[in-house]
Amino acid sequence: MEYRDYYKVLDVDKNASLDDIKKAYRKLARKFHPDINPGDKEAEERFNEINEAHEVLTDPERRAKYDRLGVSWRAHEQADDQQAFEWDEWISESDSLENAQQIVDQATGFSDFFNAVFSSVGQEPHASQPGQDYNQEVEISLEEAFSGTSRILRIAGRRIEVKIPRGVKTGTKIRVRGEGAQGQGGGPKGDLYLEIKVTPHPTFEQVGSDLYLELPVDLYTAVLGGEAMVPMLKGKIKLRIPPETHSGRLFRLKGLGMPKLKQPDERGDLFAKVMIRVPEDLTDEEIALFEELADLRGL
Repeated sequence: MEYRDYYKVLDVDKNASLDDIKKAYRKLARKFHPDINPGDKEAEERFNEINEAHEVLTDPERRAKYDRLGVSWRAHEQADDQQAFEWDEWISESDSLENAQQIVDQATGFSDFFNAVFSSVGQEPHASQPGQDYNQEVEISLEEAFSGTSRILRIAGRRIEVKIPRGVKTGTKIRVRGEGAQGQGGGPKGDLYLEIKVTPHPTFEQVGSDLYLELPVDLYTAVLGGEAMVPMLKGKIKLRIPPETHSGRLFRLKGLGMPKLKQPDERGDLFAKVMIRVPEDLTDEEIALFEELADLRGL
């Protein structure tokens, strides 16, 4: 397996803080985003590498595993996932209950669980018990959270498709009934709980149902007034910039944010924060004009 140095991908030190990692990610993601580099395959590959590095290094558990295991961290994580969702299928291939218990005790430390499950073998049947619930984190993009999406998951040897509705955010939990472990003594199956994680976006920040972005505005438009194009998750919209607009001014575009989870036909707002761009590579004539303006203002 090819080893990727995620720290080098994001151009940060191995001891970089979470804030430093997020800051580096936003800077690089803006530079290599496919919307900014249409048709550029190298930029697209670089963007995917940046996203992968960010997902690992901003997750404390995955980062620790990556730092500890290096090139083999991904295989180790996949093995953990398979163990978590396919342990019952794995056990069914054993020759006996005792052999199954020994395998799982050694690999996962589930001896207490097996003692509880198999202690009733050969005894009088007990009352029915519902099956164990499964929990799984699912990562989606902000665009998928906006439009709704689906995922194919493999649970205990079964492939199931789960629908993720519009308007979810990081921390949203989705219950899929009857997709957990089999119940005991005729008890009902457990449920599957999906915990949503929306990956950071290079342009937008999601706060509840609202979206925030930084809007670059050139100095002349900020001083004289004009228009600026505001990106949205789908399309763009013109925003009128009043004369003498200062950097940091926040414009609210009502109803252009994220769909609301329980009311998907309603949407939050989009907030655009003006960031004035200072002109570069000025000619001597332009510099002279600015100096003249400074004199007029008594600066």
